[in-house]
Amino acid sequence: MPQGAAAAAGEPLDEAMRALVEPRRRAILRLVANQELAAGEIAAAFEVTRTGVSQHLTVLKNAGLLSERRDGTRRLYRARPEGLAELRQFLDQMWVSSLEVARRLVEADGAVPSGDRGAEDGGRRAPGAD
Repeated sequence: MPQGAAAAAGEPLDEAMRALVEPRRRAILRLVANQELAAGEIAAAFEVTRTGVSQHLTVLKNAGLLSERRDGTRRLYRARPEGLAELRQFLDQMWVSSLEVARRLVEADGAVPSGDRGAEDGGRRAPGAD
């Protein structure tokens, strides 16, 4: 895959990660995780101007993490679970990869022979291990 294509493929994930760096945006996402809220209701939860909250909402929406619905003059926001799916998949892969590295390090150190767990002491329990 050409370098430009790889960068383009990671853009939604990168944008979501950049959006979630800001603690207030994470708090907004938690607020709307299970309920749809109007922009004013979201703004009321923070000691920030409505303009500031609006900017945070725009960043989250552009990152694909929020959906926006209009109801008359009100704008209603709700978290988009599918927007977090790629981020979750990335973190899940990192976790599995980290566990695999840890397993290999332990096995390479000889602390736990692969496929023979518990046999390193000849099957005997250490005194007081009961």
